[in-house]
Amino acid sequence: MATQSEKASLESTQLKDIISHAKEYGFVFPSSEIYDGLQAVYDYGQNGVELKNNIKNVWWKCMTQLNQNVVGIDAAIFMHPDTWKASGHVDSFNDPMIDNKDSKKRYRADVLIEDKAVELELKGELQQATYLLHEMAQRLTNEDLDGVRQLIIDFNITCPVSGTANWTEVRQFNLMFSTQTGSVAEESTTIYLRPETAQGIFVNFLNVQKTGRMKIPFGIAQIGKAFRNEIVARQFTFRMREFEQMEMQFFIRPGTEMEWYEHWKAVRIKWHQALGIPAKKLRFHDHEKLAHYANAAVDIEFEFPFGFKEVEGIHSRTDFDLSQHQTLSKKKQQYFDNDLNAEGKPYGNYVPYVIETSAGADRLFLMTLCNAYTEEEVTEGDGVKTRIYLKLHPVLAPVKAAIFPLVRKDGLPEKAQQIFDDLKFDFNIIYEERDAIGKRYTRQDLIGTPFCIAVDYETLENNTVTVRDRDTREQKRMPISELRNYINEAVSYKRIFEQL
Repeated sequence: MATQSEKASLESTQLKDIISHAKEYGFVFPSSEIYDGLQAVYDYGQNGVELKNNIKNVWWKCMTQLNQNVVGIDAAIFMHPDTWKASGHVDSFNDPMIDNKDSKKRYRADVLIEDKAVELELKGELQQATYLLHEMAQRLTNEDLDGVRQLIIDFNITCPVSGTANWTEVRQFNLMFSTQTGSVAEESTTIYLRPETAQGIFVNFLNVQKTGRMKIPFGIAQIGKAFRNEIVARQFTFRMREFEQMEMQFFIRPGTEMEWYEHWKAVRIKWHQALGIPAKKLRFHDHEKLAHYANAAVDIEFEFPFGFKEVEGIHSRTDFDLSQHQTLSKKKQQYFDNDLNAEGKPYGNYVPYVIETSAGADRLFLMTLCNAYTEEEVTEGDGVKTRIYLKLHPVLAPVKAAIFPLVRKDGLPEKAQQIFDDLKFDFNIIYEERDAIGKRYTRQDLIGTPFCIAVDYETLENNTVTVRDRDTREQKRMPISELRNYINEAVSYKRIFEQL
């Protein structure tokens, strides 16, 4: 059995391998790399943007196309500054910060404690891990920052760089980026880059409800950029300062929140599994410390190379947000419920309660990449070699098929180009004729292309091609006329929808 240090080394190596793979094959690049980069900011390359867009498209269609009572919006990044007063972000959107005096490195105190709890859990010290997390949640809830520091000292949590426990006091650090708007400095107003997309939904609640003639229960979905001045941004695209959220706020009658909370928990974990994530790599983690707006909260966590971490949150937000906006804006945020009378109850106005599902597009991208990254031993000729490929769900794959002429002469490139021109209107496909065909297969395996189509001399005789499957490496002969249906069957959104 591997020791704890060996296991940590293996996890670190695997993440490094994935990061290296992501750059080498056009998925993710360090931002502004020619200027030595910008910490915790990344650019998505030609394959990465396709994969990320496919993830977002599946989420969007599953929310708005499969649910008749969920619609979408796209709210602005800049919002009136009072929005963030009402939401509580101006006063309480903080993380506990601590510095190590020897390394001069800054950390989130809660993350240091959570990492220690994972270490204890892996050692089998479950009771200690549970106690540590419970105590941290209690002390953070009570804003007992001295108590949080004492936990770090009591459990001998040391700086990963210096190895010492020479810590400063714990202080709160506001995560919002601020900027100025106005034509001249004297008349400028402080506004914020939004730290979440949810508030854009809440301030448009009545606009959507009235123009869409929506009846409760109904939801509003949104995909958009958010910005947080993270104390420690780390673990590749898992925690960044500029990131993308996929959120849905579901408006319901007060008193029904726990029923809908359980409903969306079940729906959302099933969605992750439909994308090809094994059930054993997913788990629910109930919040010990609830946010100021919530009466219930749970994370869906995925087992990354660096441990189980959150990829999506489901929160019962009560009527906090709409009530706060109603108070500060002095505009009623109420719903007139006709259906109450049909149940023998009087007609009623009320501020709806909300169930939120909030997923990070960048975290889901990393989850998908980590889950797809596959190393396996295969027999080639007289030897065994390690084969690396991305086992992506065909719906998510950046490229759906690659067209290869066997050689660059005798009319094969022209025939392959004809096939490419016919299929390019329906699928994202590529044409390639350089290098030996074995190298071309390998290159497509490394970006996760599910099908490679070889055009050879037999193609010129009978209009058939060889189709190679990425996962099994099996090849089958089929007529060119069947290619469209064959590819479409694998990459259709229906493959996801039918599992939900």
